[in-house]
Amino acid sequence: GELASGLVGKGRMAEPEHIFQAIETHYKKQLKLYGKQVLITAGPTYEAIDPVRFIGNHSSGKMGYALAEVAAENGASVTLVSGPTALKISHPEIRVVPVVSAEEMFQAATRFFERADVVIAAAAVADYRPRKVAEQKIKKKGEDLVLELEETTDILKSLGARKSHQFMVGFALETEHGRENAQRKLERKNLDFIVLNSLQDRGAGFKTDTNKISIIKKADVLDFDLKSKREVAQDIIREIGNALELK
Repeated sequence: GELASGLVGKGRMAEPEHIFQAIETHYKKQLKLYGKQVLITAGPTYEAIDPVRFIGNHSSGKMGYALAEVAAENGASVTLVSGPTALKISHPEIRVVPVVSAEEMFQAATRFFERADVVIAAAAVADYRPRKVAEQKIKKKGEDLVLELEETTDILKSLGARKSHQFMVGFALETEHGRENAQRKLERKNLDFIVLNSLQDRGAGFKTDTNKISIIKKADVLDFDLKSKREVAQDIIREIGNALELK
């Protein structure tokens, strides 16, 4: 190309944007999840009773959204399947797929599962939904209302049964016998890690900005102190990255 002297030949500087891209790629390759496709579920699900009422839970989605941000910062392309939440997220490597019900979350997670390298199920999915949904708002009649419930699809168990190359991480929120219940879930749902947190731990659980977790692996348990949910996400992503390096 043309040189500064006006001659044409070898020695022309590459375009600045190409130099920048080369440097950026060099450093991205050193990130824990560079080039990985990560599927994350987050937030609650709402199960309709009638057009204005639903069964839900207190999940804010903060943990799942923090995981999405940290995974993207570590080089991953993230698909975030999110239940109803007031949270917003903006990152060029995060695609948000909004859903409402457990069935919608199951369908979305299934759609993106096959191409995922890492799956993190951080959503608080409803275990039950009304068997029948009223087409009109249910009016008060001066008597008790009885709702018949049916089980929702166990998303994590269904995905675990289809697991091939995916590294799978689940969450367990327990109020008693936490480690025993989490260990059984790890095995029953064919997971690689399970993240345990308890409502008994002060500062952990729903709607808080902090969390206190244990990461339960097949042959090891890591206990962590109370931290911000972003710091907890960094711990989880670091452990996933370390495990992938050993595979």
